[in-house]
Amino acid sequence: MKKLPPNLGKLQYASPEQLGLNGQVLKDSIAAVIAEGIEGKAFPGAQVLVAKDGYIVYHEAFGSHTYDKLQTLQKTDLYDLASISKITTALPALMKLYDEGKFDLEATLADYVPKLKKSNKADLKMRPILAHHARLQAWIAYWQNTVHTDWPKQGQFKRKTFKRDSSRRYSVKVSPDLWLHRKYFKRKIFKAIKDSPLNEEAGYKYSGLAFYLFPKIIEDLTHTDFETYLKTEFYRPLEAHTLTFNPWRYYSLNQIVPTEKDTFFRKTQLHGYVHDEGAAMIGGVNANAGLFGNAMDLAKLMQMYLNGGVYDGRRYISETTVKEFTRCQYCEEGNRRGLGFDKPLITYNAKLSSTAKDASPESYGHSGYTGTFVWADPKYNLLYIFLSNRVYPTRNNSVIYKLNIRPRIHEAIYQAME
Repeated sequence: MKKLPPNLGKLQYASPEQLGLNGQVLKDSIAAVIAEGIEGKAFPGAQVLVAKDGYIVYHEAFGSHTYDKLQTLQKTDLYDLASISKITTALPALMKLYDEGKFDLEATLADYVPKLKKSNKADLKMRPILAHHARLQAWIAYWQNTVHTDWPKQGQFKRKTFKRDSSRRYSVKVSPDLWLHRKYFKRKIFKAIKDSPLNEEAGYKYSGLAFYLFPKIIEDLTHTDFETYLKTEFYRPLEAHTLTFNPWRYYSLNQIVPTEKDTFFRKTQLHGYVHDEGAAMIGGVNANAGLFGNAMDLAKLMQMYLNGGVYDGRRYISETTVKEFTRCQYCEEGNRRGLGFDKPLITYNAKLSSTAKDASPESYGHSGYTGTFVWADPKYNLLYIFLSNRVYPTRNNSVIYKLNIRPRIHEAIYQAME
């Protein structure tokens, strides 16, 4: 069968054999790993998409939304992408602004956030921040500061935090019947980031703190609302319409896969609302987490990266900028990361790696806490997307890691190419 040439236009469907893959190996291997995951209750269902040279050679949905199997999973259903949001919200915007000369990787955090000028973070530069190399703490449990810890009010929300109904002051919706004070971010969350101590030494430490600040930085540079900018400049032109924050506003809950039954903060089944507590406290529109979408629409954005910043005849980002952001920044110091993007381990270790051993050093992507994963490999022009809700009904479910689900599927894709 004649091979197809690389496709720089829209993603199209082709048989695996047309792209030099063994379709039977691909199909059987993925189905077997997914079946093991569902049977072992790693997740109730999953979407898997594989594209080669701009052609989708595999795209399937397995299982159900929940373990009761009342609703069969569809390929069009939306998942909470969790930390994949980092490379699908702030990153495309920052790359575009970098191309336009509006964002400088050597500038400091205080250059873009003047309120941090007198903080310990004033001189931190954007390059190490994006590479998780800037001494920032990993995370802050912002929600814990909203509740009383002592008896008799233990577990109750503090004054001027939450209300069960909306008002002018309580306008940040974090769940169907819980509203946060509109100034909580400025008064508490921003202050917590500003006052947080730095790690003693520079080096790799995965941190989401700066991604709480990037939306405002991007709004200041573009004079446009963060969500509007992303949809106008990227998602709508890409026809990736399911990529959105707060999908409960636009989609039936029947099309959105639920995540955790929150028993400690929002105390409700999370469905259409972001799983990440910090992102929820900013109204669900955040760069650390918050984006939802299905595998097909996520593939369009990732394929744009693989195409060197082009998709369907439109250039979104320059090729040199894509290469700069996706290359390893501090390999010589033991940090594998690109700018925002994750990279393969510098030295492969099967027990620690989230990717296939055959993923090239040029490859990049990101994982998500809810059980998601996306990886692009320019060497092979290969794209792999895995979406699941492994946190349903609890985040304490670690079976997806014990069974090594995502890397095993990734490795099966490379084996199918052989």
